[in-house]
Amino acid sequence: MIGNAQSGNSESGSEVITQQPGAEVKVKVFPNPATNVVNILGLKDTSKADIAIMDIYGNIVLAHQWAIRRNALNIPISTLEPGAYIIRIHSDEQQVRTKFYKQ
Repeated sequence: MIGNAQSGNSESGSEVITQQPGAEVKVKVFPNPATNVVNILGLKDTSKADIAIMDIYGNIVLAHQWAIRRNALNIPISTLEPGAYIIRIHSDEQQVRTKFYKQ
């Protein structure tokens, strides 16, 4: 099940609630808008998570596979053009979809 991004593009970031079997998990995305790196907190640790960043048209502009450690992920975005993006994180432990803005 995939969570829906809540409205919020403040400097402090935005929160997403992902649905998990038996529990809701809050995920925080910051800074938002971002310039070089976007940080995601509240993820479940895993050795392998598929990360995809899509533009507003649904085109994948960045895809990578990373391990999630300490319930956090730092994604470098300095090569992205300014605009709105969607991050999709998929692992055996959870599925998250949220948005952020690149300055």
